[in-house]
Amino acid sequence: MRINQFVAAASGLSRRGADAAVAAGRVTIENQPAQTGQLVTDAQQVQLDGQPLALPTAHTYLVLNKPTGYVTSRVQQGTHPTIYELLPPEYRSLRPVGRLDQESCGLLLLTDDGAFIHRHTHPSFDKAKTYQLTLDQPLTLGHQRQLESGVRLKDGLSRLTAIKVNGRDVVVGLSEGRNRQIRRTFGALGYRVDRLERTQMGSYTLGNLAEGAWRLTELTPEDV
Repeated sequence: MRINQFVAAASGLSRRGADAAVAAGRVTIENQPAQTGQLVTDAQQVQLDGQPLALPTAHTYLVLNKPTGYVTSRVQQGTHPTIYELLPPEYRSLRPVGRLDQESCGLLLLTDDGAFIHRHTHPSFDKAKTYQLTLDQPLTLGHQRQLESGVRLKDGLSRLTAIKVNGRDVVVGLSEGRNRQIRRTFGALGYRVDRLERTQMGSYTLGNLAEGAWRLTELTPEDV
């Protein structure tokens, strides 16, 4: 595999963070500085900042019910806590599968399985996600139809499936994951999203998990 994939899988860094570590000369292969794009095998010795790296023999999958006010990042932003403050130390190297912004809450998956992250975040896999919203005003039938036909945003057409509508309370489905897409889509129609909770990603759900709590999970049949 490529060196950035190896470093990300073995260290908990993102692919971008692994690329930066390689470019900065922090990664060696058999005691020689690694090069961007270089291939590496399991038999070779890889080090990051002088510490040996090894691929995990088994992957960990964790479901977190993220509260509002927490950022999906390892780095604290201002006074806002990070999601990793909700986890015990042994799980703080796990990487989030996609993101929820600070104002949003609900289901967040974390893992050390890079292939799993790719399957659940790349648009080509069409992984459905479900969100429960509270708007500042009731959603009209005309706007409900417009959501499904597509709302033009700066980064392209955004389509949401209105699964259930009850005045201001709306359940929508989404198979993409662009930055703040749901909030921007409703904003383009003149609505403010007062609450946004993700309840499902693919075949993974919150169940009865309390806000701020987490649980380990296993691969569902569609991911095996």
